[in-house]
Amino acid sequence: MATKTTESYDLVIVESPAKAKTIEGFLGKGFVVKSSFGHIRDLKKSNQAIDIEHNYEPQYEIPADKHAVVAELKKLAKGANAVWLASDEDREGEAISWHLAEVLGLDVKTTKRIVFHEITKSAITEAIKNPRTIDMNLVDAQQARRVLDRLVGFELSPVLWRKIKPSLSAGRVQSVALRVLVEREREIFAFKPTCSFQTVANFNIAGANAPLKAELNRRFNTNAEARAFLELCAAKSFAVSAVETKPVTRTPAPPFTTSTLQQEASRKLGFSVSRTMSVAQRLYEAGYITYMRTDSVNLAAAAIAQISDYVTSELGDNYLKVRQYKTKSKGAQEAHEAIRPTYISKRSLPDVENDEQRLYQLIWQRAVASQMQDAKFERTNIKIDATSSEYFSSTAEVLLFDGFMKVYMESSDDEDEDDAVAMLPSVAVGQSLDLVDISSRERWQQHPPRYNEATLVRKLEELGIGRPSTYAPTISTIQQRDYVVRESRDGEKREYTLLHLSKGNISEEKKAEIFGAEKSKLFPTDMGMLVNDFLIDHFSNIVSYDFTAKVEEQFDDIAEGALGWQRVIDDFYKPFHVVVNDTMEHSDKSNGERNLGVDPTSGKPVIVRVGRFGPMAQIGNNDDSEEKPRFASLRKDQHLETITLEEALKLFELPRNIGQFEGKDVVIGVGKFGPFVRHDGKFVSLKKGVDDPYTIDLPTAITRIEDKRVADAQKLIKEFEQDAELKVLNGRWGPYIAYGKENVRLPKTIKAEELSFEECMEYVNKQLKAAPASKKTASKTVSKSTAKSTGKTAAKTEKKSTSTAAKKTTAKSKAVSKK
Repeated sequence: MATKTTESYDLVIVESPAKAKTIEGFLGKGFVVKSSFGHIRDLKKSNQAIDIEHNYEPQYEIPADKHAVVAELKKLAKGANAVWLASDEDREGEAISWHLAEVLGLDVKTTKRIVFHEITKSAITEAIKNPRTIDMNLVDAQQARRVLDRLVGFELSPVLWRKIKPSLSAGRVQSVALRVLVEREREIFAFKPTCSFQTVANFNIAGANAPLKAELNRRFNTNAEARAFLELCAAKSFAVSAVETKPVTRTPAPPFTTSTLQQEASRKLGFSVSRTMSVAQRLYEAGYITYMRTDSVNLAAAAIAQISDYVTSELGDNYLKVRQYKTKSKGAQEAHEAIRPTYISKRSLPDVENDEQRLYQLIWQRAVASQMQDAKFERTNIKIDATSSEYFSSTAEVLLFDGFMKVYMESSDDEDEDDAVAMLPSVAVGQSLDLVDISSRERWQQHPPRYNEATLVRKLEELGIGRPSTYAPTISTIQQRDYVVRESRDGEKREYTLLHLSKGNISEEKKAEIFGAEKSKLFPTDMGMLVNDFLIDHFSNIVSYDFTAKVEEQFDDIAEGALGWQRVIDDFYKPFHVVVNDTMEHSDKSNGERNLGVDPTSGKPVIVRVGRFGPMAQIGNNDDSEEKPRFASLRKDQHLETITLEEALKLFELPRNIGQFEGKDVVIGVGKFGPFVRHDGKFVSLKKGVDDPYTIDLPTAITRIEDKRVADAQKLIKEFEQDAELKVLNGRWGPYIAYGKENVRLPKTIKAEELSFEECMEYVNKQLKAAPASKKTASKTVSKSTAKSTGKTAAKTEKKSTSTAAKKTTAKSKAVSKK
C-alpha cells in the first residue's frame, strides 16, 4: 500500500527495506525513503528475452511479485518534488537505478543518482550534496554480463538435455568453477602416495635438565634405512654444533575485500560463502560496516584517522603505523573502499545476532590491525650434528613486540599447520646434550587438498574469473544443480610403523591412525564430472580459464566506456552459436559408460554409467533378448572413474535377506540416506562406522530394530483419541507438537505431558495463521478439526472440497488462458 502524505517531499529509492529504514532516520522530514526490494525488472523468462536480430536488444518485464511495489513507487514518484535513486554503488546497483528510471518514467540524463560506501548520517548527507546521473557505462557492463549469461544458458542447456540427461543446465562462470573442482578431484584420483620415515629426537641439556626437541634434516625411504640410523645414534654422543639467532618481522594483512572476508570467515568462523555475504549484508544495511562487495583494499582518509585515534589512545603511539594499501587484483572494479566498520569506536555491537557480532568483530580487528606496527620476533635455530651430512635442528621464535598481533592474526589454509610455538632453552655451541629418545615414524605424502568454498573463491580470484558480486552465487549454483556437494567425510584407518630408540634399545611397533578425513569440502559428483567433460570436448571456450578471464576484462572495459557491449556479445555469440548447432547435430550421447570386465557368475559384461536416477552399475546388455540386465546404484562414496569390478559386483549383493524376526523377513539394503535394515515395513538405519551392510548378522540387525522401538517409545509423549494425527513428541531440541506435516515448537515453560487436545490445536492454528498464503487452506482444515469431536472426518471433508475447488479454479484459468 502506498504511503499517504499530504506534505511536500522528495522520494529516495533504495534496494532493501532495512536500508530504507536506516536512511529515512538520517534524512528526516521532507524525505520519503522507499525500497525497490532489489530488481524491479528482469529479462523475460522465455528464449525471446534477447532480440538477436536487432543488435541483442534485451526484452525486459516486471515480475508478477513486483507489480504492487512498482505501483506504489509510481504513485510516490508522481507526487514527489524530486526522485533520488540510491541503489548500491556497484554495476548491479547502477542497473537497478536505470530500470527504476525506465519504469517510473524518469529522465535518465537528469534524474539524481547518489552513492555511498557506508550508511552513516555523514555519508548520506554528503551523497545528497553531490548527486550525479546514472552511469550508463556501468549499466551496459551489467547488461552485457546478464545477456551473455542468458545466451549461454538458453543455448547450452538444451544440448545437455539431449546429449546427457533432461533438466541439466550450464552457465558461463559456473562451468569454469566446476572445471577447477573436477581437475583437482582427478589429481587426487591419480595421486599415488609414497611413504618415508620422519625422525625426531628428544634431548636434555646436560646439567640444566632442560628439554630440547629437534627433527632430522632428512627422511628415510625405508624401514631398514631408518633402523640403521637409529643403530648409529645408539652409541653416539651429541652436542650443540651451531646456534643462529636473527630478527624476524610480520606485517598485518590488508583490510578485507569480499574475497578475503569470505576466506577468513570460513577459516575462523566456519561460515559458508553465502552465509558470510548474508550476514555482511545485514551489517551494511544496519549502518555498521561499509559496502561488502568490493575488491579494493583502500581505506578512506577519515577511516584511517579514526583508527589512528583509537590505536594511540587505547594502545599507545608505539603501536601505530599508518599504511596505504594498493589493490593488486586483476580487473578490479570501481574504486570502492575495503570492508571496514563505519565507527571504529564500536568494538562490539548491541542487540545483534551472534553471527553478526562474530563477523563484525572479525572486520573490526582486521581493519584496526591494518594500521598497526609490525610484530617483531627473535628466531633461534639450534643445529645438532648426527653424521657428516645429517643433523637435527630445532627452531623457535620469541615474541619481542606483538604490534598488530595484539588485535588480530590472520589464519592459514594449511591443514597441517601447527600453531604451537616451541620455547627453546638457552644453549651455547659445544654444549653437551643427553639423548632421551629418538622416534622414526612412517608417514605418507598427502594428496593435493580439496577446495572448500573459501579456497575456491581464492582460486577463481587468482584466475581472474568472477567478481565480488558473483563468487557466492556461482558457488551456490553448482551445488544447487547437484554438480557439486559440500560435505564432511570420515577418514579411513591405516597402520604405520614406529621405530623407537631409548636407552640404547630399538623397538618396533605397529600403530593405527585415521587419514583422509575431510571437513566441509567441495566434491564434484559423477554428473558434474560428466557435464564438465562434455563441455571441454565440445565447448572448450566456455570452460577456458583464459577466455573467461578475458571476458571479465572486457566487462571492465565496458564499465569504463572503452568498449561497446553489443560488440562483446557479437564476438562471442556468432562462433558459439555455430558450435551449438554442430554439437546438437553431430555429437554422440554421453553417459560416462565404463566397462569394468566380466561377471564371473553369469559371464555377462559389467559396466558403470550415469542412468536416469544417477550413477549405476549394470550386469548384462540392454539388447539381451533372453535375460534383462540387472542394475544397482553406486554408493555415495563411489565414482564411475575409480570403482573396481569387485566393488561393482558387491553392489549386487544387496538387498540381503538375512532371516526372520517375529515371523517377518529382515532385509539389509542401502538407500538414499545410507545402509538400513527393513522389517515389517519399517526402516532402521545401521550404525555408521560400526555396521557393514554386507556382513551384518541377524542378531545385530534385531538389536538395531529393538533399539529403534525403544527410541520411538521414548519419543512419544502423548497422543489423542479425537485425532490420531495429533501427537506430542520429544525432539532433538525438546518437546513439540506434530500434526500432519506441521511441526509446532513449544515454549520451554510448557509441561508437554499436561497439554489437552484443545490446547495443542490452539498452538497448531496459531502457527498456521502466521504461515504464508499457501498454508491458509490447511489452517481452515485444522480449525474445522477443533470445532468437532469428529474432527478428522471434518478435516478430510474440508480438504476434499478445497482440493475440488482448486481444481475447478485451475481448469477455469486454463480455459481463459487458451481463449
